[in-house]
Amino acid sequence: MIWRNDRSRGGDSTTDLATPGPSDTPAPPVAPHSAPPLPVKIVIAGGFGAGKTTAVGAISDIAPLTTEAAMTTESIGIDRIGSGQSKRSTTVAFDFGRVQLSTDLMLYLFGSPGQDRFRFLWDELLKGAIGAVVLVDTTKFEESFGAVSHLERSGVPFVVVINPFDGNLAHHPDAVREALDLPMTIPVLVADARDRNAVKGVLMALVRHAMACVTARPG
Repeated sequence: MIWRNDRSRGGDSTTDLATPGPSDTPAPPVAPHSAPPLPVKIVIAGGFGAGKTTAVGAISDIAPLTTEAAMTTESIGIDRIGSGQSKRSTTVAFDFGRVQLSTDLMLYLFGSPGQDRFRFLWDELLKGAIGAVVLVDTTKFEESFGAVSHLERSGVPFVVVINPFDGNLAHHPDAVREALDLPMTIPVLVADARDRNAVKGVLMALVRHAMACVTARPG
């Protein structure tokens, strides 16, 4: 507290509390209100064992929600396992993860089931999605046809991503484009589903592709 001498009252020397005046120190600037990041839904699709659950887990900022169930002999003759003999579980509903791609963009990721018997879920998962990623295992091209055809019919923008298992790129992206009969307007990328930075690059490419598709639409 500041004390002062006050002789205006006729006293010799009385003390009193000084009335504080306006401060010369400017007030700190008030930070502008920051808007929450825009929520964006993306679907990760592909055949059985293509790496969908792995990709969601690699990029998610939170512990991903998975619906993996053990594979049993009951699925023999129903599910197409292909060359994925070491895989002992499969997604029976969907995988879920979340990643903040930038300060103004939050991605919500939904990994679709790869087995044909769960395909009825695809339409539900695609509702509200701005786009999809189709992961491709080039040792099992036939596993990718269903996802690509479904997305083409739905009209949802998508990119195709070759997941090189064990770092082995068995087929060039141009060969994959030809095998899947994809137009040049659909990006075909290469990314290891286990690598966070690689998956992040794929998601950024999909967002750019989806924005370009919206811009190109008439009206």
